[in-house]
Amino acid sequence: MNSARYLKYRRQLIPLIFILLSANSAFSQTVNPLAADPRAARAGGGIFRAQCASCHGADAKGIETIDAPDLTMIWTRAESTDQVVFQMIRNGIPGSIMPPHSFPDPEIWMLVSYLHSVAVTGTSKQIVGNPTRGSELFQSSCLLCHRVDGSGGSLGPDLSAITARRAQAALTDSIRNPSVNIARRYKPVSLLTDDNERVRGAIKSEDAFSIQVMDSNQVLRGFSKSALRELSRDEPSLMPSFSESQLSETDINDILSYLQSVR
Repeated sequence: MNSARYLKYRRQLIPLIFILLSANSAFSQTVNPLAADPRAARAGGGIFRAQCASCHGADAKGIETIDAPDLTMIWTRAESTDQVVFQMIRNGIPGSIMPPHSFPDPEIWMLVSYLHSVAVTGTSKQIVGNPTRGSELFQSSCLLCHRVDGSGGSLGPDLSAITARRAQAALTDSIRNPSVNIARRYKPVSLLTDDNERVRGAIKSEDAFSIQVMDSNQVLRGFSKSALRELSRDEPSLMPSFSESQLSETDINDILSYLQSVR
């Protein structure tokens, strides 16, 4: 938190806040009253960099070492609305490192506007494919490790809203080359314990003394680092690469069409 920088931005924002308050004083409403004003997102970006970047990163994508979430994906959650995000900033999140903030209402709405401006954009156009066939392919190829609408495995990311977060070309590339871009909390790791047990899985949490891993059997396990003989992070993705002979372009489009249909 940089108080001097924040005060600098507040001084710059005073004219904008005065104009906005004069035009509309209902800043506690459920819909962002500044949504249509491009100045709000720019001003919110200044507040964010001064007050929030130390945890969430200058690009709002989070800082892995302190487990701060990627805020560019906040709008992909079904429960996220302007009012929910407003209250999250105002009240903080109990049990997490996210504290409450006493920003004036207009500044919180500016932050909401900024988060909208940096939000990830997924696949907006209709994916051409057969969702019924895609569902069958998903069941046979993906369901063991991935979940959709509460059903499936947990070794890989939940794909219920994946087409809202990522473009079609990026999703296709993830199926073909899954090791290129591995999401946080799914980073692969290989451990060798004191009793010579080899464990491969995805890191779920870690601190200086311990590490928690979901192993390849999808069992959540904790280890003391002092009891490990080996800890290797330079591993390929736990997800296999699917070649053209395993899943054709038509197959992938059918799967993505199915995922889009359940979004």
